[in-house]
Amino acid sequence: VNISYDDGKTWIKNNAPAVGQFYSVNVDHEKKYNVYGGLQDNGVWVGPNDYEANPGWMQEGKYPYEFLMGGDGMQVEIDNRNSNIVYTGFQFGNYYRLNRNGAAPVYIQPKHELGDSPYRFNWQTPILLSAHNQDILYLGGNKLMRSMNQGDDWTAISADLTQGGKPGNVAYGTLSTISESSFQFGLLYTGSDDGLVYVSKDGGGNWTKISNTFPKDLWVSRVIASSHKKERVYVALNGYRWDDFKPYVYLSENYGTTWKDISSNLPTSSVNVIKEDPTNENLLYLGTDNGAYVSFNRGESWEVFSKDLPNVAVHDLVIQPEAKDLVLGTHGRSLYIADISLLQKLNETNKNDLVISDMEAINFSPRWGSKWSTWGEVYEPKTKIQFYSPQAGKATITIKTEEGKELQNISFDATNGVNILDYYLSISEKGSKVFDKTETKVKQAENGKYYLQKGKYKVTVSVNGKSATSEFEVK
Repeated sequence: VNISYDDGKTWIKNNAPAVGQFYSVNVDHEKKYNVYGGLQDNGVWVGPNDYEANPGWMQEGKYPYEFLMGGDGMQVEIDNRNSNIVYTGFQFGNYYRLNRNGAAPVYIQPKHELGDSPYRFNWQTPILLSAHNQDILYLGGNKLMRSMNQGDDWTAISADLTQGGKPGNVAYGTLSTISESSFQFGLLYTGSDDGLVYVSKDGGGNWTKISNTFPKDLWVSRVIASSHKKERVYVALNGYRWDDFKPYVYLSENYGTTWKDISSNLPTSSVNVIKEDPTNENLLYLGTDNGAYVSFNRGESWEVFSKDLPNVAVHDLVIQPEAKDLVLGTHGRSLYIADISLLQKLNETNKNDLVISDMEAINFSPRWGSKWSTWGEVYEPKTKIQFYSPQAGKATITIKTEEGKELQNISFDATNGVNILDYYLSISEKGSKVFDKTETKVKQAENGKYYLQKGKYKVTVSVNGKSATSEFEVK
């Protein structure tokens, strides 16, 4: 929606609220990382992780997100060596290798051998770049295909890994998920839309069905090889096609030989995705048709991920490990990004302690507390203080110099669980005088406030007699 109030001289975009229907999301490893995603009916897009709507792009019409491909946007894989190389496409396995530097797209869908039956491809065909070699690509039809040269040539490395398919206008009996272990090249898992899960420990030479104890004929929404233990694997299934909305989530510690049900206290809602945290082996994230959930004990129990996240279908989850961000792709409310650095610190040994998150450095500006223009708003810097409290109570946050001199004291009511406080880097007038005996002088800003200067600082959070401290720097 575009609106003009001056007979078309200028236009304002009014595309709100966010209603994107994401099938999948992924991220690259650029210093300022980008988010990629495939959407129902709206193709594939990529944009900066720190995107915010602002009058600048609204007026000039330059949208921060870049359109990569049309159709129903599907899964996206990005070459870790060169994020301009992207593999993505549209429904039923129509995938391409893109070079964002301007080269023509290369169509890479595998073709069956002469005399063989045509491959069957899922609406959202799974595709996966090998973590061991970014030239090696996997793609699932009814068989698992592997390319050793970025999709130019393909070899089927399995027989049919489904129940065989059924006639109809939408392919059935197709692979719906693929995973490769980070511990071993060729330790592969597949899941199908008709309830089968297979493992191969030798790069596709031999396959073993490991889904015999699961409920029959369900959709395997995810199979995930653990990055913490070679033998560990997770599976999530849903019963869409049978009007069965129970959560089905399983864990195996022996390559799928035996399974443990870890659906635990999850509410009745179909499970679309499970994600293992890369740093904390007990921390799991789950996307369902009714929101996201988190477990701190490897599925023994689950909690609502965030009270601020709407009860919307979460179709995909991806973690950007360097930024410690969790990106949630929802089917109806677009994208959400959550800082999970604090969650990664939590475990069974500190669950009764106060735990504070690490804080990032902040770049100083002499413009803090000032207006950029006469009609503009005052610019205030902001950082987040995140901490976990085992109990609700009155919280005190104290900002001190590196030497321990107090600059600011903030009180508020903490809740039981994760708390997030926006701190605008202001200090008290009394705190500003701490700098009088140093080379750094603190001047009152236009808005009447005093702000931190360049230097290193300590943040201490206290709740009900428990305390925790973190440090950060203003550069």
